[in-house]
Amino acid sequence: MTQTTAPRQLAERIKAVALEVGALTFGDYVLASGQRSAYYFDGRMLTLSARGAALVGEALLPVVRVSGAEAIGGPTLGADPMVTAVSLFSAQDGGAALDAFIVRKGEKDHGTGKLIEGPLARESKVAIVDDACSTGGSLIHAVGAAEAAGHEVVLVACILDRNQGGGDYFRNRGYAFAALLTADAEGNITVAD
Repeated sequence: MTQTTAPRQLAERIKAVALEVGALTFGDYVLASGQRSAYYFDGRMLTLSARGAALVGEALLPVVRVSGAEAIGGPTLGADPMVTAVSLFSAQDGGAALDAFIVRKGEKDHGTGKLIEGPLARESKVAIVDDACSTGGSLIHAVGAAEAAGHEVVLVACILDRNQGGGDYFRNRGYAFAALLTADAEGNITVAD
């Protein structure tokens, strides 16, 4: 894998690996949003596979770099392997290293009680990522937590945009939004433009 691989080619390879490892399946599913779907995308199956993690890290790093982000984070559990992959690639490409962080679903009731975990400098410019975006709920939570902690969200991104309103939510509020893949209601998955 080289850094000169075209983003479109990387996205096609991500889709192929998602199918190979069972991260993308077809049937009748109920999503976290309560909506029904003809397909299911389990991004963790993709990003916890060695090939999937490498492809996602390589594909997302240039998008994150262009945004000016100084760190990358997202909602646990879907974003955890993604932010690690991008952070690792950033330490190897000659650019500034991007530290990773995760946003918990709620503050801990023990220890330091943190909502955000990771070596995140104060008032950082951050990218918020997740494996998929449907209505955007998990991403909205993570963006809100980052902003409440004083950070500037310069990018919201995902592997798969399900086109169920989440991407539009962010774009309509002035956030840069990016996806590697997009889907329609019938489960046709294509490379995002």
